Amino acid sequence: MVFAHDTEVSLATAAALVGTAPGTAPGRREERLPDAAALDAFVDEWDYTGSRTHDEAELDAVRALRPELRRLWTAEEDEQVAGVNALLGRARALPQLVRHDGWDWHLHATTPQAPLAERMAVEAAMALVDVLRVGERSRLRTCAADDCDAVLVDLSRNRSKRFCDGGCGARVAAAAYRARAASRA
Repeated sequence: MVFAHDTEVSLATAAALVGTAPGTAPGRREERLPDAAALDAFVDEWDYTGSRTHDEAELDAVRALRPELRRLWTAEEDEQVAGVNALLGRARALPQLVRHDGWDWHLHATTPQAPLAERMAVEAAMALVDVLRVGERSRLRTCAADDCDAVLVDLSRNRSKRFCDGGCGARVAAAAYRARAASRA
């Protein structure tokens, strides 16, 4: 394990949230959070707890968070630090150890009553704090496929993950195979 379990989950969740924006990967031109039901499914998939309003304002706030997380993902270190501090400051984050819903001790820095987008932002920011503190910024990447700009977190032991989980690795490998086969023919 590279990071604590909650950090790894928060990083993966942040990457997945960024990936819900339109046009982040080949074949993903549509909005992947088109309505409150899609947001509900995302929240359920990633085990978010706490209060929800299930309204358009909540959906809009979560959508608005995506470009900010994308910028932080690919920013230089000083800009990442400033962005993380801004997210934590806006939420008046107060880290606390908590244990709930089958999770052992982990950090929360907002209350369960905080708005969903704020909780998402703070969880991502706290995970980025860990990344920055241990000097592992190189694990935050964008997909290596030329036609994909999805973000990913490389949690592999040998730091070898190059492609997003959207099938880009298989697509690039197949194209390379076809190119080799064509050159031999």
